[in-house]
Amino acid sequence: MPHKRSRCWYFVLGFLVFLSPALFAAERGVMLREGIIHISPDTSSAKLSNIGRGREVAVIERTPGWVHVVGTVDVSVGVEFDNEEENDRNVTGWILDKGVITTATPDGDKILFGEAFDSEMEASRRGGRRGAAQDAMRIYARIAEYFPTSPLAGESLYRSADIRWQIEAADQATRPSAKMRDPALHIPIDEAHMKQVIKKFPRTKWADLAAYHLIDNKLCGEWEAQAQCPAKEAEIYLKYADEHPQSPKASEALYKAAWRYSALIVIYTTDNQPKKADDSSARALSIAKKLITQYPNDEDWSSRAERLIYMVQNKIPTFGNNVE
Repeated sequence: MPHKRSRCWYFVLGFLVFLSPALFAAERGVMLREGIIHISPDTSSAKLSNIGRGREVAVIERTPGWVHVVGTVDVSVGVEFDNEEENDRNVTGWILDKGVITTATPDGDKILFGEAFDSEMEASRRGGRRGAAQDAMRIYARIAEYFPTSPLAGESLYRSADIRWQIEAADQATRPSAKMRDPALHIPIDEAHMKQVIKKFPRTKWADLAAYHLIDNKLCGEWEAQAQCPAKEAEIYLKYADEHPQSPKASEALYKAAWRYSALIVIYTTDNQPKKADDSSARALSIAKKLITQYPNDEDWSSRAERLIYMVQNKIPTFGNNVE
């Protein structure tokens, strides 16, 4: 074991390297795979910690086959990903010189993207590797940070934000407040990462997709057969489609707006408001036809729009119990 003062110096050095990389001209890298930090460049030496995929390291020095690094490791098991930084610490030691991707690594952005995608697929697989979604989220974010001019940067930042959003949305859906009609009473999904995509990559496909996610925080829980929610949500989806006509989600937004107007037919009819029901029918048909005209090649949503038109024209309820 090294002397106590030596360990203290390692800690101070690690702290300064991370705070002042320019001062030490530290080479920074991202772990492609899980590794082991040893106390010395020898696999038989004491193990200090594991370091996971997507974790950052600052390179202090190199020796054949080994890299002396300050690495960020997670000191807790099974912590919430959004509390990750609170559970991190820096560890200084030696790792095998395998799988440390830096900005100098040829095609480093593509290599990391491949690992992130592989982790994302692993997360979607039943019985997949524990923590794979967080690994993918972390690596995608590192690509955008380390390779900001890469053609993959925008997509990577969006994918990282998307994984985080999905995890938070699934958690939010389990809370009792998620069923409350007023969206202001829901615990909102953190929008910071999606807004970062919009800010860093404006007027791109990724910004359009990020903006679509933000709609989730504006939606009601259970409508409770009240017209206010579907009417408001239809306008939100219409506004999105108007502002993001090139978005991959534009046709979906139009369909969701049309479907909500079709749902209003049932609600207004039940409330004995035939004029409003007729107006909702006209709007549902108009928006569905607009979808088919503007996005004829999007067969998924244009086909659903055709079905919606048929149902509205034949007075088949699209909301509630449609058995007659």
